Amino acid sequence: MTKAAVGQRSVMGFDFGTKSIGVAIGQEVSGTASPLKALKARDGIPDWQQVKTMLDEWQPDLLVVGLPLNMDGTNQQVTFQAKKFANRLHSMFGYQVEVQDERLTTTDAKARLFDEGGYRNLSKDNVDSMSAQIILESYFESLYS
Repeated sequence: MTKAAVGQRSVMGFDFGTKSIGVAIGQEVSGTASPLKALKARDGIPDWQQVKTMLDEWQPDLLVVGLPLNMDGTNQQVTFQAKKFANRLHSMFGYQVEVQDERLTTTDAKARLFDEGGYRNLSKDNVDSMSAQIILESYFESLYS
């Protein structure tokens, strides 16, 4: 697998949750991302075969996992679960994985989805994948700030 240069990478983002994991794909060169299908999870554990299928299909150069923190920046229980998920992505599939602060992404995701399509657009899968998109966009912004 050839490695793309920083700034040219395709990046897959994850909004970790214990019941659902939002997924998005983005490009560093444009700083844009698009939501993909959310993955169902049991106690934070997805169907790893579904994850592999997405990775094989999109072939990202980097994975970014949203890190859920308290508003004051401290860890919460789900923070440790998200870190474990990130570590598993790395150990199972060999990808470089980075974490990105995801405070307020769910609020932003709901606002964007509502603006695009009203209440009917606010399904859990839509919110989780839009959150993953916002995590990627904030990751891209952090690279250039």
